Amino acid sequence: MLIAAEKLTKQYGEAPLLGECSLYINEGDKIGIIGRNGAGKSTLLKILARRETPDTGTVAVHGGIRVGYLPQVPELDENSTVLEQVLSGSAAAGVKAEEYEARQILNRLGLTEFYERIGALSGGQRKRVALAGVLITRCEALILDEPTNHLDDGMIRWLEGFLRQYDGALVMVTHDRYFLERIVSKIAEVDRGSLYLYEANYSRYLELRAQREEVEAGSERKRQSLLRRELAWMRQGPKARGTKSRSRIERFEELESRQAPAAQAKLELQSVATRLGRKTIELQAVSKRYGDKVLLEDFSQMIPRDARIGIVGPNGCGKTTLLKLIAGRLAPDSGQVVAGETVQIGYFAQECGDMDPAMRVIDYAKQNGDSVPTENGAITAAQMLERFLFPSDLQWNTISRLSGGERRRLYLLGILLTAPNILLLDEPTNDLDIDTLMVLEEYIAGFPGAVVLISHDRYFLDKTTDHILEFRGGGEIRKFLGGYSDYLNGIQAEAAPAPAKPEQPKEAAARRRSSPAPAKPRFTFKEQREYDEIDAVIAALEKEKQAVELAIQQAASNYEELERLLARKGEVELQLAERTERWFYLNELAERIEKG
Repeated sequence: MLIAAEKLTKQYGEAPLLGECSLYINEGDKIGIIGRNGAGKSTLLKILARRETPDTGTVAVHGGIRVGYLPQVPELDENSTVLEQVLSGSAAAGVKAEEYEARQILNRLGLTEFYERIGALSGGQRKRVALAGVLITRCEALILDEPTNHLDDGMIRWLEGFLRQYDGALVMVTHDRYFLERIVSKIAEVDRGSLYLYEANYSRYLELRAQREEVEAGSERKRQSLLRRELAWMRQGPKARGTKSRSRIERFEELESRQAPAAQAKLELQSVATRLGRKTIELQAVSKRYGDKVLLEDFSQMIPRDARIGIVGPNGCGKTTLLKLIAGRLAPDSGQVVAGETVQIGYFAQECGDMDPAMRVIDYAKQNGDSVPTENGAITAAQMLERFLFPSDLQWNTISRLSGGERRRLYLLGILLTAPNILLLDEPTNDLDIDTLMVLEEYIAGFPGAVVLISHDRYFLDKTTDHILEFRGGGEIRKFLGGYSDYLNGIQAEAAPAPAKPEQPKEAAARRRSSPAPAKPRFTFKEQREYDEIDAVIAALEKEKQAVELAIQQAASNYEELERLLARKGEVELQLAERTERWFYLNELAERIEKG
């Protein structure tokens, strides 16, 4: 055992964040901490890292155990360079081998300016510097708070490989469900002051949590049944129950005083959208650059009415710029963005910068009206806030008092209240807990309009998208059919070397050496004639198919004629398929002949 945290309590407001929670971290453990926004996950990590003290309880770290800690918002030396900051926590600071490793990790995290001052970096770059500093530290336990924040998908894949190979203990707060599935062996859920430990990865955890909630619900049903029977006995009056034992009366009192398990409030999203016409949004040969940096070059894209498009690529390559062009918030250098008359865009920005911290939550929700129409009738802004997990007492708070996750949730509500029919989402998963992400995934699946989103959450992309646009830099954008896993399989197949041919027996090699060189490819007389005529043949078949389809529509009431036409249509389609396949063969042969 490396770290033993026993009976930890911590309270800031009325309800305790942690109520006598215990967690034991053994050598080689990989533990994922999950829970709702504001449940106390980061507080638990701070206590484990001994950066904060619990109200009661103890944290014992075995002698000599070194612990690396990445906070959610790291504090760095503003005057240090990037490399100095990364090496500052290392026992071997300045050693060449250590510096080489630091440079490697920084490169992997997209930080190539090693001598830039920390004070000049963005918040995301600072988090990556802090992460590099923790990863290079020689320690037996890593405690990481949201390590994937501000990483692009390539960096996340690298970090996943790094943490899988790490042989020390790992405790991390993360909403990356592929991390929870592939890296961790235990999941600790912080829920309303309690901590539940599951010996499982993410998919197994879902099963075990469902079983736990079912057992709790069953226990409560049994308690209510016993309580009803005991209540009936108690109401019989003193004379009827005079011979009854005192212990039964005490059991009734105990059953009555026992608290039922609190039902966890669940986020409710409903599809509220205005009608979207046939014409949506089309980008026509759009280009955009900043100085010498090309972000888009002659890019064209139609956004279908039911589009589910995910955008991936390195940080700073132009993903957000593309969303702003689609939204009309940015003008292209050349080309045009054409939008239909019925298009109403809901733009979820990466930063909630336009939220007034002094505004009350209820007033923010009412900006677009006191009520909103839904499939089940109009509901008030206050009711929508309730569905978004803002109880009545929280609705009168100012936005400045909300947590990061609560602000993102309120920001999303404000956008959905405008009833958009095209959603543009820039990193919607940032600061949202897993339960909220699951509900958002369901909402997108049922949304009646188009959705275009940027995300580094691979699980979220797999659940919500059926097309991927990959930014490769220099204005190059690749298009892939399918979700994130399909895209990843595609680029891995492209990068994989061609499989080596199996070694031939010596006799076969000897026969090859003695055999004459293969003749150059050429058309036979029949193939040449077929090649010259096949385009016209295919065109004639396509024209006949169209004519037959038109005749089928006109002969709908004539059964015999309809049967003959359907049979002819099948024959034409079969001939068309055969001729098309032959066309591919002849054209490939023609290319080989041309190359000699």
